[in-house]
Amino acid sequence: MSDTHTKQKLPSLILGAIGVVYGDIGTSPLYAIQATFTGTHSLPVVEANILGVLSIMFWTIMLLVSVKYVAIILRADNHGEGGSLALLALVGELAAQHPKLKWFVTVLGVFAAALFFGDGMITPAISVLSAVEGLDLVSHQFKNYILPITIIVLTGLFFIQKRGTGMVGMAFGPIMVFWFVCLSVFGIIGIMQSPQVLWALNPIYAFRFLTTDPGVAFLALGAIVLAITGGEALYADMGHFGKYPIRLAWFSFVLPALVLNYFGQGALLLRNPHAIENPFYLLAPDWALIPMVLLATAATVIASQAVISGAFSVANQSVQMGFLPRMEIRQTSDKAQGQIYVPFTNWTLYLAVVFLVLTFQSSSNLAAAYGIAVTGTMTITTMLIAFVIVLLWRWPLVIAIPFIAMLLTVDLTYFAANAIKIPQGGWFPIGIGMISFTVLITWKRGRKLLFDEIARQSVPMQVIIDGTDDVPRVHGTAVFLTSASEGAPSAMMHNLKHNQVLHERNILLTVLVEDKPYVTSGNRLLIKDMGKGFYRVKVFYGFMEAPDIPAALELCASRGLPFEMMTTSFFISRALIVSSPKPGMMKWRERLFLALSKNAMNAADFFKIPTNRVIEMGTRIEI
Repeated sequence: MSDTHTKQKLPSLILGAIGVVYGDIGTSPLYAIQATFTGTHSLPVVEANILGVLSIMFWTIMLLVSVKYVAIILRADNHGEGGSLALLALVGELAAQHPKLKWFVTVLGVFAAALFFGDGMITPAISVLSAVEGLDLVSHQFKNYILPITIIVLTGLFFIQKRGTGMVGMAFGPIMVFWFVCLSVFGIIGIMQSPQVLWALNPIYAFRFLTTDPGVAFLALGAIVLAITGGEALYADMGHFGKYPIRLAWFSFVLPALVLNYFGQGALLLRNPHAIENPFYLLAPDWALIPMVLLATAATVIASQAVISGAFSVANQSVQMGFLPRMEIRQTSDKAQGQIYVPFTNWTLYLAVVFLVLTFQSSSNLAAAYGIAVTGTMTITTMLIAFVIVLLWRWPLVIAIPFIAMLLTVDLTYFAANAIKIPQGGWFPIGIGMISFTVLITWKRGRKLLFDEIARQSVPMQVIIDGTDDVPRVHGTAVFLTSASEGAPSAMMHNLKHNQVLHERNILLTVLVEDKPYVTSGNRLLIKDMGKGFYRVKVFYGFMEAPDIPAALELCASRGLPFEMMTTSFFISRALIVSSPKPGMMKWRERLFLALSKNAMNAADFFKIPTNRVIEMGTRIEI
């Protein structure tokens, strides 16, 4: 996104960033302080602990969000795009000459993406549940309705995904602006009643809290980190809004609102320790309780929407980069390319979210499951950005090494504090992360083995071309989709073997995904005339783009290779994959790959090829 374009639309981009980017971290005040004092490892609600926790929260937000993400990581854009897989693609280019290093960063990036799916399941559950729990403060009679209302709200949220979020998104910004204004106002009122809470801005209180009883402080860090959940969204959503609007929204509006509300809750606890029952809602006046429950529910739905949309983007990127099999990806807007709907991801998330709500039953219990996915992703991001700092930006090592070491120390400390909570619920995101990682890596490995075997069996194209002088030709064009950049496609070999004819023109079409989010139309095609009516066409896409073969073929006309769709036939090889006596990976992984292959979306549908122009030809391949 260009600077001129950004400045022209700055107000709307800032409003959009407040609504989408900051939904997750903006709803953390609902549960962060309460979870710190009443969670699995509860703390006495006394002045030293209140000021210590607030001080750690403030300086963690400043270091990990303001410095690490807003100031540093937003600079590491991959042609304007951010997020774990975009960063992986960027670092992969830097490490391209070092196979072992590239393998290491690939594993890191893929595991970060896998953890994001776990985070995407917990965020809607804990956010909406914590908002609806405010009804218990209105009247204890509502207690039995909290879980049903939460599930109804979440069900509605997941059901509207297929309609697209464009219209709903228009309302996100104003609602979240009002939300942050309320956070600020109630925080200021609370601080004015107990201004001594501002002493927590002094880092000495954080130091005292950490050193007075290190064991207790370490356990408390597992809940304190909830104050920065959603920080990764700043980077992941950079492509939608640009760096400048995200930075401006953070420093001028979101950061002050969050700090004021946390300190307001701390001031309330200094006056009334019993308010720890729910310091967020009790900070508001009695008359504002029901309106705040409604507003908080709306805000948490928005926060959940941002995570769900992020999960769709990660799934789409994973498919395009070859980490997941082809699946249905619907474009829900003809104006915004980033607005997509992935049915499989949507309903998988929904079932997981409902399971979490019914299993954990309260936001306090869910807090134990929340932090480990977030801290794991943040730690991996720091490790990946270290390669960018050293290899791309070339910071002096005397500055780079201490800075990276400081960030890693903080990230790993928070991760370790959350790892202790694995028995209480941290097992869920770790389990989801491991399952997702296994699927992603297995599909990538299986595809490599498959393509290697196809390449091994293929016949050089020049042999085919030289031997076709006597083969009858029929009118029209044949397009053979092939994953290999060399050799004859198996569909062509079967066509020659069984039909013993060729078309006037024969196109060997390969779709390639680049390590960048978008490819310009000028770089979309590479055409090679091999002679005797044979052409090799390579179509390039970015990992954020949806392949559209008919649209790509239309561009060929300007390169001297026009297509008439009614006289063009598409030949697709459908591989029947079977296990070889010496499989290239463990048997259980091979069975997983075979199961994924059987459930992959049809290639014709995925590439938007008219079904009445498609001819599928099967081939048996051992891997």
